[in-house]
Amino acid sequence: MKINLQEQLIDTLTNYIQTLPSNTRLPSERQLADKYEVSRNTIRCALMNMEVTGLIRRIHGKGTFVNRVNLNSDLGSNFQFGEQMRQLGKVPRTEVISFEKRDVNAYFAQSMNLKLGEEVIKVERLRLADEQPMMLERSFLPLKIFPTLTKEMLQEKTMYSVFQERFDEKISYADEYFLASVISHVDSELMGIMEGTPCLNLKRTTYDQHQRVIEFTLSVARCDEFAYHIRHKLIDK
Repeated sequence: MKINLQEQLIDTLTNYIQTLPSNTRLPSERQLADKYEVSRNTIRCALMNMEVTGLIRRIHGKGTFVNRVNLNSDLGSNFQFGEQMRQLGKVPRTEVISFEKRDVNAYFAQSMNLKLGEEVIKVERLRLADEQPMMLERSFLPLKIFPTLTKEMLQEKTMYSVFQERFDEKISYADEYFLASVISHVDSELMGIMEGTPCLNLKRTTYDQHQRVIEFTLSVARCDEFAYHIRHKLIDK
């Protein structure tokens, strides 16, 4: 199949963008047109196509900026933050900000199928790539399932590795929900971005092989760093 000029340009620009850090401002349409020896209209059409696919974002009066590449929303990828960042050429790091035990309140009791008076472990973690905050996670874990869990364990290995290796808890599946929002004052200070900046709120409920809720996590992710790809599988009956 013959590839037209615009498709060739999109491929070329995509390869170019993949080499740039997120939030990099791209050259102007005129500069890109001169660089690739095409018309400004061809450049403009290519950029519009790339904006639709989420590779870039265009801000009126400010320019065109690089978005960060997709994270897949399945157990094998999205939860493996470190591996995803390494694939993007970044150095991942997780900082455990807080680790505490507390009585479950009505909201978390309902969300985690617990009874009032039971205890949970609240773990607050900052996920970074190249020392840039990318995501803030607040995880709530049933104390009765992880009675000997410590902060040190989570500083040494990933949470799911600890679940399996220390407690023989294997993940069966997880439900995850996404909501567009703006970052709060408290979270903005932890993430190092301005209060009111658009963000993505995530809610994840993770189940083990016995269909018990072993993790309930509320996360805040930077909208300028993440684009999520979801694959729907249809099963014929």
